[in-house]
Amino acid sequence: MQPATVVNRVPREDLPANLKTVWDDAQERHGDTTFVEVMGNSPDLLAWYKDEFYAKIFYGGRVPLRTVEMLRLRLANVHGCAFCVRNDTTAALAAGITQEEIDHLDEYETWAFSEADRAVLALADQMILTNAFGSLDQNLYVRLKGSFTDAQIVELGMISAVLCGMAKFLFVYDLVERLDSCPFTPPVSQLS
Repeated sequence: MQPATVVNRVPREDLPANLKTVWDDAQERHGDTTFVEVMGNSPDLLAWYKDEFYAKIFYGGRVPLRTVEMLRLRLANVHGCAFCVRNDTTAALAAGITQEEIDHLDEYETWAFSEADRAVLALADQMILTNAFGSLDQNLYVRLKGSFTDAQIVELGMISAVLCGMAKFLFVYDLVERLDSCPFTPPVSQLS
């Protein structure tokens, strides 16, 4: 389902220079610039998301890139954000995750993933928006602790929280294309 936001969109020519390159990238990768144009209403927020969250925490934090890409891709797949899945699959492959691993994300507990991958994917399943009763219980903590420090475990939780919160924002504001499997489809009464 294509996005149909009610929020005013800022056309490319009216975006700040630093967002024009983001717009160009979104157009080239996705053929959809809704997110960038809506964020053009508050460019400082998009700058924070790109420069503070992604540059400093996601890409520059304590957790190996392959691990955070695995986490992010699992969240995107479960949430059903088509825009996110396309972007995150490309990034996951670049980070060393194989297509075969991507194809088996739903079978992470039984397929040939490392224990570190299994633990991170299990954490993702606790953090997803559809899991209202998610919990970092003792068993999951022990699994994570086998591969990660407490600082990394906290960082994985914070990264998950920001990504899940962003997913909720993207869906509520209708800023991205949704996969048919997306559990966050508006009621029929809202579809036009």
